Amino acid sequence: MKKISLIVFALALGACSTKKEIVDIPIIFDEQRIELTKEYLLNRYKLDQDTPEITPKMVVLHWTAIPSLKKSFEAFNRSTLPNWRPDLVNVSGLNVSSHFLVDQDGTIYRLMPETTMARHTIGLNHCAIGIENVGGTKGMPLTKQQLKSNIYLVKYLASKYNIDYVIGHQEYTLFEGHPLWLEVDDGYRTKKTDPGMDFVEKVRKATKKFNFKPVPTKQ
Repeated sequence: MKKISLIVFALALGACSTKKEIVDIPIIFDEQRIELTKEYLLNRYKLDQDTPEITPKMVVLHWTAIPSLKKSFEAFNRSTLPNWRPDLVNVSGLNVSSHFLVDQDGTIYRLMPETTMARHTIGLNHCAIGIENVGGTKGMPLTKQQLKSNIYLVKYLASKYNIDYVIGHQEYTLFEGHPLWLEVDDGYRTKKTDPGMDFVEKVRKATKKFNFKPVPTKQ
């Protein structure tokens, strides 16, 4: 009986060590943000929806290039972009955001519902769950703890949704011409380098059992 109890205790301990807590700290998602998100879906992707919901097909890894959790959260929290002018036609005021934010110590924060659109990756927001990592600068590189948490999150999301791709933000333009790419403006692109291919490849290697599809290659 004692031996069985020890085995049960060991199994419970193992389960605790592999399951990470996801802490919910919601960003502002008021009526203005809801309307701006629906407007973004319509204007950028020609998706006319009653709600800002998405069907997740990919996970995109990012870094914030901001040196603290507090400042990273503040960058995403407001509904509109800083200095946005509503009178500027065809310029979306929707603030950038992400579904998850991972601190340097590996703590995982969920900023918004996983199936609500966040503005984090041009052309793919309608199907992409975003994971932002605090840091990413020369003075504050991404950590091993963040890598472990990203691996955990990808496994969690792939077990919950039909995820086909895991990509780094710097790879997003490789999807131009792909069925998932819906951006209507051929000139709307920004150059990205985050979160670094070494980080991305380590996440892919650790989650290879899910058989994610390879990222498209440009001809």
